[in-house]
Amino acid sequence: MRERVKNILVQPRGEWEVVAREPSTIGGLYRGYVAPLAAIGPIAATIGQSLVGVGVPGLGRYRVPLGGALVQAAVTYVLSLAAVYVLALVIDALAPRFEGRKDLEQAFKLAAYSSTAAWLAGVFALFPALGFLSMLGLYSLYLLYLGVPVVMKVPESRVLPYTAAVIVAAVVIFFVVAAIGGVLMPSPVAMPGPTPR
Repeated sequence: MRERVKNILVQPRGEWEVVAREPSTIGGLYRGYVAPLAAIGPIAATIGQSLVGVGVPGLGRYRVPLGGALVQAAVTYVLSLAAVYVLALVIDALAPRFEGRKDLEQAFKLAAYSSTAAWLAGVFALFPALGFLSMLGLYSLYLLYLGVPVVMKVPESRVLPYTAAVIVAAVVIFFVVAAIGGVLMPSPVAMPGPTPR
């Protein structure tokens, strides 16, 4: 897995060629790749929100109770796992409309491996003040763009509109996951400060 993560981030063009040719199953990808990487963000967010806390200028530091953060992390994790599959279904369904090949396993590879940067960027949730760095996960959009012609066999002239359609679907899926996770977000509480002398 470590080699695949490195290659998909550093030399994605060549790695997509390898990905497109190698045999794999959806279950195998879930176990060996998706499940561990999708856990990074929820685990980091739990630690960041519950143990580190969020500093609010002029008001102090607030944290989320650990029990609530764990529930939110579990729900977010399960929804993230489901979201990859839903995204793969969308990728697969849209492929013929853009002259690509309909193949759910290939679509799942594209959904899983192109999400690598977004999952790794979840580590920044460890320190809520650095949360803005999670924007580095947008590199996943570029990975998706590079993977579309290779994995789904979409002609070059149709890659951009196909990628745009998949991105719109991914954004909708992301907002649904975030909305459900947000509903379960427990209220933060003030962290005790140093006792005055």
